[in-house]
Amino acid sequence: MGTPAFAVPVLDALIAAKHEIAAVYTQPPRPAGRGHKLRPSPVQERAEAAGLAVRHPPNFKDRATLDAFAALGLDAAVVVAYGLILPKAVLDVPRHGCFNVHASLLPRWRGAAPIHRAILAGDAETGVAVMRMDPGLDTGPVALMRRVAIGPRETTGTLHDTLAQAGATLMVEALALLEAGTLGLQAQPADGATYARKIEPNEERIDWTRSAGDIDRQVRALSPFPGAYCELGGERVKVFAAEPVEGRVGAPPGTLLDDRLAVACGAGALRLMRLQRPGKAAMDASDFLRGRPVAPGTHAA
Repeated sequence: MGTPAFAVPVLDALIAAKHEIAAVYTQPPRPAGRGHKLRPSPVQERAEAAGLAVRHPPNFKDRATLDAFAALGLDAAVVVAYGLILPKAVLDVPRHGCFNVHASLLPRWRGAAPIHRAILAGDAETGVAVMRMDPGLDTGPVALMRRVAIGPRETTGTLHDTLAQAGATLMVEALALLEAGTLGLQAQPADGATYARKIEPNEERIDWTRSAGDIDRQVRALSPFPGAYCELGGERVKVFAAEPVEGRVGAPPGTLLDDRLAVACGAGALRLMRLQRPGKAAMDASDFLRGRPVAPGTHAA
């Protein structure tokens, strides 16, 4: 049971481990692209390519959907970023329960955006956890966890891929222990719980009065999605990569300090490395400036 690209490595690992996959549940196809054509989820595409039965009910509120799930006769359900809340009537169906891959070291960063929030907070490490689900929000007992360091230039995109692969390996290990009857479960501690809420639109705009370190974490946490942005030369420009540099003391925050997109911050400065104009593809700063230089002294808002 999964939907986005993060869940695909887990599905691949289950296939490679020769598990009998009774069905794949995923979110229904959504309109996408300029033509707004219905596009199946990454999990649906991978499942159909592997010849697996795919189901995408909008919810589990009706009796027919619950009965169809129960009729599968499952030993366990594997849940990865599915996107639907599973009621207790679903959680209780598999003989051993429903097991979730979550991209954090629980109980830190329960909720929807654990990768973004770990980078935004400046965490030195994160990881993946396999837990048996209960009706709470990522509150179930943990079976296995694996720690992953967060590098100084890590983005949500790079960390997403690392954690997806780690989660796939960990889930296969957990299922092997479950099959052997040796999978242990540990209740999550009461202390240290944090909530990783979704990124809100007001968190995307760069506030140049903040320190260069804070803004650097914002850029990396929001890269590649949804993207931090600022107003530059009358355009809303997304920033996907930047790096802290020394800044001129006393320069007002938001002031461009040179012709290579170094911007004064509340403390220090940040050089913008990869940007995207409206309607254009993301590009390196050198390409961004080619033919449309931005003069020192220009103000970014």
